[in-house]
Formats: sequence, C-alpha cells, structure tokens
Amino acid sequence: MNLFHGIKPRNIGPSGMSGRVTAIATNPFNYNILYIGTASGGLWKSTNAGTTFKPVFDNEDVASIGALAVDPLRPDIVWAGTGEGNPRNSVTGGYGIYKSLDGGRTWKLMGLKETRHIHRIIINPHNSDIVYVGAIGSPWGPGTERGLFKTTDGGQTWEKILFTCETCGVSDLVMDPANPDKLLAGMWNHQRWPWFFNSGGPGSGIYMTLDGGKNFTRLRGGLPEETGRTGIAIARSRPDYIYAYVESKPSAIYRSTDGGFTWEKRAERGIGTRPFYYAEIYVDPKNENRLYTLFSGINMSEDGGLTFPVSIATNVHLDHHAWWINPDNPSHMIDGNDGGMAISYDMGKNWRHITNLPVGQFYHVNVDMEKPYRVYGGLQDNGSWVGPAYAWYSGGLINEFWDFLIGGDGFDAMPVPGDPRYCYAQSQGGALRRIDILTGYTKSIRPAAGQGERLRFNWNAALAQDPFDNNTIYFGSQFVHRSTDRGDTWEKMSPDLTTNDPEKQNQSRSGGLTPDVTGAENHCTIITISPSKISKGLIWAGTDDGNIQYTTDGGKTWINVTDN
Repeated sequence: MNLFHGIKPRNIGPSGMSGRVTAIATNPFNYNILYIGTASGGLWKSTNAGTTFKPVFDNEDVASIGALAVDPLRPDIVWAGTGEGNPRNSVTGGYGIYKSLDGGRTWKLMGLKETRHIHRIIINPHNSDIVYVGAIGSPWGPGTERGLFKTTDGGQTWEKILFTCETCGVSDLVMDPANPDKLLAGMWNHQRWPWFFNSGGPGSGIYMTLDGGKNFTRLRGGLPEETGRTGIAIARSRPDYIYAYVESKPSAIYRSTDGGFTWEKRAERGIGTRPFYYAEIYVDPKNENRLYTLFSGINMSEDGGLTFPVSIATNVHLDHHAWWINPDNPSHMIDGNDGGMAISYDMGKNWRHITNLPVGQFYHVNVDMEKPYRVYGGLQDNGSWVGPAYAWYSGGLINEFWDFLIGGDGFDAMPVPGDPRYCYAQSQGGALRRIDILTGYTKSIRPAAGQGERLRFNWNAALAQDPFDNNTIYFGSQFVHRSTDRGDTWEKMSPDLTTNDPEKQNQSRSGGLTPDVTGAENHCTIITISPSKISKGLIWAGTDDGNIQYTTDGGKTWINVTDN
C-alpha cells in the first residue's frame, strides 16, 4: 500500500443507496449525536441528527462493526465491538473491541481480538469501568474465544463469565434498567461451512444472572427446550416485562411478566422469518405492550406480542439489523438495514432515508474504454449500476449520471467491448442478464440445464469476457459455458471441473432448526474464469472446492494443477 501513499480517492457514487448498517448508538445527553456502525464501511459519527456524517474509524485495522455503546455517565467514552453479528455467507470479521475516550477522535484496541464477531456491548450505568461484551465468535468453526465477557477495570483485563460450548455465542444481551447486576443473555449454537449452515443445538438458550455474572441459570419455565438464535428485549417502563424471539420448532415470541422466571408463548405468525439473520426484537421504552420485530420487514405489536398486524418501514430498504428508539420520545426511531439507515419522527409512518453514508459493498468493479470511461459494479443487496468516472462539465458527478442495471444482490457487471450501449450484469445464483442501457430493456441469458441435468451456480458466479472476440463471454456453473453471441446461445466447453462431492451438495437441508435455502450455500461450483490476454484458447478456471484447471485448446482438454 506504500505505492499508493498520498493518492487520495474521490467518491464517484452512486449515492442512491448506502450499505448494510449493523449498529446504532447515541449520546444519552444529546440524541443529535449518532454513532453508526456498518458491515464493512467502518464507523461514522453525526453531530446534527444525521444531516452529515464523518468517518471516525478509518485509521484502525478493521472496518467491520458489530456493536456500539456510549457510556451513560461519560458520553465521550465510546466502545466499538468489531465483526458483524449476523453470520450470513458474506459475513465480515473483526479484530476485537476498541475504546475511545474522546468521542471517536482516537481509538485504542482493548483486547478480545480472537472473538472475531462481537454482537452486543452493555456498560454498567453506575460504573464506567464495568462493561459486558457478548461475542458470537467465528461462525466458521469451533473455538473458545466466544461467549460473554466482563471487565471491571475499563477493559484492561477481561473475564469470560458465560460459555456454553465451542460453537455457542451471544446472540443478544440485555440489562435490567433497574438492576445492573441482572442480565439476560441469549446463547446460540451455530456453525457455518461454505456449503451448509446449522442453527440450534446444545448450549443454546436464555441465561440469566442476578449477581453481575458470578452465576448464571438457564431459563426454562415455559420456554422450548430446543432453541436456536434468540433475541431479547426488556421493557424500560416496566422491567418485569421481558420479551424473547426464540428460534425453535416453531419459532415464536415469548413473554415473561415476572422478570424472566416464567414465560408464556405469545405469537407465532407475523414475527418474521430467517431468524439466523435477524431475530431482533425491541420494546417501546414507554409502553411495555408495544413491540417491534426486525426481519426483511418490520412488524409492530401493540398487544404485548399476541399479534403483529402492522408493518412499518415499508418504504425503506429491506433486511433490518439495527434499531434505536428514543427513550424520551418513542416516536423518534432509527433503523439500520441493508440499504443504509433511515430516521422516523412519527413512529414509523414516514421515514427519511440517509443518502450520504457511503458504505455500499461492491462485489466486483469493471470499466469500459469510453471517454469518459464508465465504471460498472454490483453491490450487496443494492443491485448493479454503471456510471462515469468523471464528467465533461465544471460541476461534480451527480447521482443522475448513474444508470441502474438490475436489482437483487449485485455481482459482476461488465461492458460489451466496443458497444457501449450494452452490458452484462448478474444477481445471486447465476441470474445473468444482458442490458440495453439506452432503453433499459434486459434479457435473461442464464445458461439452461440440459434434460435431466442440474446446474450449480455459486451465489457469486464467475463471468468473463473473451479478450479476442467482443461477442464471446464465459460463465461458470460446475461447467464452463461459452457464448459467441453475447449470451443468446451457450455451449458447455468443459466437463464438471469441481470435485462434485455429494457431501457438499445438501443445501436443501441447510439451516438447522429453520430451513434456509436461498442458494447462498451452493457449492462445488466455478467461482473464477480467466482467459489469457496473450494466448488465444488458454483459459483458467477455479472452483470453490479447491480445484484449479486450465485449457490451452479452447476447452477440448483440461489439465488439473491443484496438486502442483
């Protein structure tokens, strides 16, 4: 990176969307001061209620934020836990917990580096040196650096006070607002492989301490025995009222009215889907019967979780992960989602989408040879776009200069060489399209399976342009497909280049307690194709299960060099 020292990047857009927001915290003495954590775009601060933002974490060694907390006694003390806490296939890891003593101007790493994913931070409201940190740990394998940690000396040392198994981490953590020694933690047994995901198992459940973490008891009275991810909310106005979103068979909302000792099932319907990715529940700070459950949408209950008939935030981006309610004015709420963040001042009836938080997650970027040259790219859950690198006029780039190509999760987007009117773009699972930029017309050009055949496309499938023929492109399933007419027709130019391991092709059973079959775990697929720009007919292909192969004769024969 020293080669680029002194080169300052400039933001060229697009600004019609933002990116995944994972954590929200505010100054308890001034709600206009916001801290916003993102999946891979660092940490941002606003001092004017979200009108403008400034990055405050760019000098640190990590860009993924999973949890934030502002000290309730000394608001210049801010804690940031790194590594997002919603372990989808593209989850971004972290590197411990950081502390700022000056409102985010400078940061110090305070340890817990191997936890990788920190999802919750709670500070004792009477003693700034006492902090609790909930880590889900790495979802990619077992380990001991996960669970609930506590410091009593401001982060100088840490004690692990709750650990239930090597694949169990903290999915949620709440503190009784009337008793800082009483905490409830959701423990979650989960593990991810590139080809499979499991949620639920021994060690999962809700655990409560009444003595600041010296002792924990698993809560059972009325709760299901077999559980996965759990979200917990405690009523600020009535702390004996505690709610839990419990992943089970079936998943449901549970409520306790005696401080967590006994529970009753409330609702199964309308509570949300895909608990491994969401399972977030919040209670109105002034009304113990008003709840919000976050998932792809946001549903509200006003009868203590019996029904969730109202959907709010229908005009903002889907997939919600972070939520803040003003303790003094519950009509004021902030939502963090896959498209950024939004602010409401009327309890979710209307929202202001924040468009100046530049944290979009590009999977791929390509350019063409036009003047000015144009940039093509696909973003996580924000579609694919094309726009100019600069413009022939005195002003700066504006969002109207960008063209929306296709929706969904955006991956490879690339131009047709020599024909700037057309380009290609794809969304998840091999949904490849050719786009007429002038008219906006798009055509699906995904290769079709033959009779009795099932094509396996990666979530982020391989796409490549032939350097010798502008009309020829390559696309990867378990085979390399070639089209010589811009995708109108295809031929297979390789055998199955993967290991074709049947043990890694059980995606229909993925998810654990809650099946989750979206294509994200598709495996034994080709993820990169690289035609040589020097030698015609020389093409390399790599697979997600470790094979590297090449052909020198345009696909007639392939040589596997994996063991070289």
